[in-house]
Amino acid sequence: MYGAYLNALGIFVGALFGLASVAPVSARLQQFFKSVLGLFTALYGLRLLYENVHGSVTDDLKQLLLAAVAVVLGNWLGRLLQLQKLSNRIGRYAAGFLTAAQKKPPGRPIDGFLSATILFCAAPLGILGAVADGLADGPLGYFYLLLLKGVMDGLAMVTFVRLFRWPAALSAIPVFLLFNGLAFGLHLGLKPWLDANFLTPSINLATGFITCMVTLVILEIRRVELNSYLPAIFIAPLLKFWLG
Repeated sequence: MYGAYLNALGIFVGALFGLASVAPVSARLQQFFKSVLGLFTALYGLRLLYENVHGSVTDDLKQLLLAAVAVVLGNWLGRLLQLQKLSNRIGRYAAGFLTAAQKKPPGRPIDGFLSATILFCAAPLGILGAVADGLADGPLGYFYLLLLKGVMDGLAMVTFVRLFRWPAALSAIPVFLLFNGLAFGLHLGLKPWLDANFLTPSINLATGFITCMVTLVILEIRRVELNSYLPAIFIAPLLKFWLG
């Protein structure tokens, strides 16, 4: 499982680029990176769906339908729990440090570390990536989603180090600890039971659907309350277990 390492590496690389560069990244180049990241996010979300359907056409359609229902139910539960409102509240708290630093640069190093840590750890793609990586088979895992997040975090870190200097890059440490811990916890603690009951693909299918929705946010096609969909990860194996 290399996803968390790549996410942390992306933050450090972005920090080095931000400290070494003189001119800010142009709006045109930012738009290019955004388009490329959106494309690859959709690609790896679809790949996650493809890799977790292995039966007959009828069985595959049934599993995809159950995962889609889990996403819908997860959204309802997420709205009931007000997960997006909680995320927005946390995001506004972190954004306050950025606003203060922009008005009176440079900002305090501790503020840069806290704001970057909060924003990078609260990103839904990080949770999706850690789940996909932790439940994957093979020596490499499914690191692609956290790799994409690492690129996004690295681009954001260019701005952070300009406003708060190098201590903001230390946010890579809690980001690594959180997502690596989540991935290893799932891989060692939950995956054996899920595999024994053939429930792992159901979680990966729900993760793939939500990842595809992340693309809509990256490309600014539609505003999606991504955090509200996260309970689908837990609902999907329950539906599979009950309805098979």
